[in-house]
Amino acid sequence: MSLKTGHDKVLFWGCFIALIATAFGFIIRALIIGDWGAEFNLTPTQQGEIFGVGLWPFAISIVLFSLIIDKVGYKSAMMFGFICHVVSMVVTITARSYQQLYWGMFIVALGNGTVEAYINPVVATLFSKDKTKWLNMLHAGWPGGLVLGGVLTIVLGAIGVGSWKVKILLLAIPTMVYFIMLIGLRFPVNERVAAGVSYRDMLREVGAVGIFIIAWMIASELARVMGWSDSPVGAGALVALVVAVAFGVWVRSLGRPLYIFLLLVMVLLATTELGVDSWVTELMKPAMGKLAPWILVYTSAIMMVLRFCAGPIVHKLSPLGTLALCAGLAALGLVALSAAPTAGFIVLAATLYAVGKTFFWPTTLGVVAEQFPRGGALTLNAMGGVGMLGVGVLGAMLLGNIQDRTIDATLSAQDAGVHAQVTVAKHSLLGEYHAVDQVKVAGLAPAGQDLVKQVQDRSKKIALKDVALLPAIMLVAYLVLIGYFRGKGGYKPVDLSSGTGA
Repeated sequence: MSLKTGHDKVLFWGCFIALIATAFGFIIRALIIGDWGAEFNLTPTQQGEIFGVGLWPFAISIVLFSLIIDKVGYKSAMMFGFICHVVSMVVTITARSYQQLYWGMFIVALGNGTVEAYINPVVATLFSKDKTKWLNMLHAGWPGGLVLGGVLTIVLGAIGVGSWKVKILLLAIPTMVYFIMLIGLRFPVNERVAAGVSYRDMLREVGAVGIFIIAWMIASELARVMGWSDSPVGAGALVALVVAVAFGVWVRSLGRPLYIFLLLVMVLLATTELGVDSWVTELMKPAMGKLAPWILVYTSAIMMVLRFCAGPIVHKLSPLGTLALCAGLAALGLVALSAAPTAGFIVLAATLYAVGKTFFWPTTLGVVAEQFPRGGALTLNAMGGVGMLGVGVLGAMLLGNIQDRTIDATLSAQDAGVHAQVTVAKHSLLGEYHAVDQVKVAGLAPAGQDLVKQVQDRSKKIALKDVALLPAIMLVAYLVLIGYFRGKGGYKPVDLSSGTGA
């Protein structure tokens, strides 16, 4: 299928560039996190929290706008996302503390979630007969933005513009472009609305269990950030239970079991892709030095090209077959990255990992759009929201926490005296841990500083090896789904326009 009119072309590419803007914020943050760590004395876990808050608030805006977007319109969502992108740049470049950085990233994540709240249903509606192909093409904008934003950020550093504040302002380029392209366009009526599926029927697809998962993650993180409870996970579960019970009584549905299953797998998927992408530059620095930022640019370039070629691949393997193959490749790629001894081997391992992660996100959205069209924008966008919640609340922090705990145990075993001098107690959603204070490391003798650096470098590879377990679990999950659909006669999209929707 091709773009039908000039208006549709501008609409599609405007959505594409809006997604590029969200990627700019991600890669710029990934490339300057070391600068923030040095300037604000952040531990790896705190850096993981900064990565995380640049992701999980995405779920708040994408879910909320999905609930009301058919009423307020796609253009209102576009305007809100634009405002968030502009305000986040101002807050971030004026930051003087960890807390200000945190809120700057919070606001940009709200804007990013709003962007996906309208671009995914718009494209799924425009191309209702070939959703997986076109959602993959749309989401080529993400790696495309990573490549473009990454190259611009690295070049600025290479020519002597080292200030992270200038690099943050790069986000203004795609932000202004998508605003100018989309502000005067007409947006289509959602497929669910056009088919006459009621609002409550849309909510039934997600159901009480789905709402519980979403509300638990959001409430737990808010409780931690705001200091509402000494046990944010428990407090979040209590809030989520109340919300889920009330929601379930109203819609009279626990949610579609297949959809709930995909929601849980999405947490692993997002951590495998975005969690590792958040950290990969820092993780590769011990082996690649100044070339480390190019690894994320390189893997993103592979993803961009392959997503534009998704149609024939998905048609040949089926969406679930594609996801299963990708999970296996991603697991192998991460293990290979953790063991790669030289820059050349790192590039080879990164290639394997890049191919593996390429189709995860958009193909999952395609499966949801094809299997749950009655859920309209909500089922489609809640899936992405849970992914961002999973990696934002737990995934990115987990990678940092693995490093902190590995450093703590290794340093204690190798030199208890140095360990006692440089580690301090910290607390996160994952519990209490001990982290290295870089200010205290600077006060050590050269031999002590070298020991700490060696231990820190080794911890980075261990983090990659540990996280490879996630795509391995995903592979098993996708094989189960393939067996499930074979028992039903094969994978077939649900077509609302034909009146055969479940």
